[in-house]
Amino acid sequence: MAGVTHGFSRYAPTQSHLQVGERLATSPEPANRTLLDVIRDLDGATTEMVERSKTIFFPGDPAERVYLIRRGAVRLSRVYESGEEITVGLLRENSLFGVLSLLTGHRSDRFYHAVAFTRVEMMTAPASSVRQAIEADASVGLMLLQGLSNRILQTETMIETLTHRDMSSRLVSFLLVLCRDFGMPGEVGITIDLRLSHQAIAEAIGSTRVTITRLLGDLRSSGLVKIDRKKITVLDPIALAKKFN
Repeated sequence: MAGVTHGFSRYAPTQSHLQVGERLATSPEPANRTLLDVIRDLDGATTEMVERSKTIFFPGDPAERVYLIRRGAVRLSRVYESGEEITVGLLRENSLFGVLSLLTGHRSDRFYHAVAFTRVEMMTAPASSVRQAIEADASVGLMLLQGLSNRILQTETMIETLTHRDMSSRLVSFLLVLCRDFGMPGEVGITIDLRLSHQAIAEAIGSTRVTITRLLGDLRSSGLVKIDRKKITVLDPIALAKKFN
């Protein structure tokens, strides 16, 4: 992973299909086994910490590991020929990403730019180990498919958000997505459980810090949001959605 020194290894050892099959066959499988359990039990799996704004992988990097977020948020984006960088996903805890190599069945390169939107803790495993586990146990493939489906839905929602040409509507849509994925209901409204700088929001939706500062100020003056120590509370999500529909 070019330019990243956060403990990721592109050369973690893998194990044979027989070893994976033996592990899955001999280990009791609890009914409530999670995707995290699956990834954590794979040969070569590691827990990694990435600081905010640090790159996890770049477009073109070899797709040799799969990632599952344990804490924090990861931003996936694409850079187009015009130089514009567009957010295609803002992933939350328990989201799976970096799975392109599993779909292609052969060596491939990264399609997106993945950046830690907050400080992130995640479980990573070699793609080869994941493929072997799928071949040994069909239920693992089903769990991965469900995780990938959630990722695709998140991406579709983010793309819908960015189709708004009016920046006010784009910001409102983004805040509502954050309420859904990172919201913590309180006595008044829903607090987005992320510390968001105006610059981070601007980068996520293709705006500028100055514009975001002005638009958030308008929302605060209208009594629709409250901001305290970089945490945004949407006081009435329904009113916010209706106002900019």
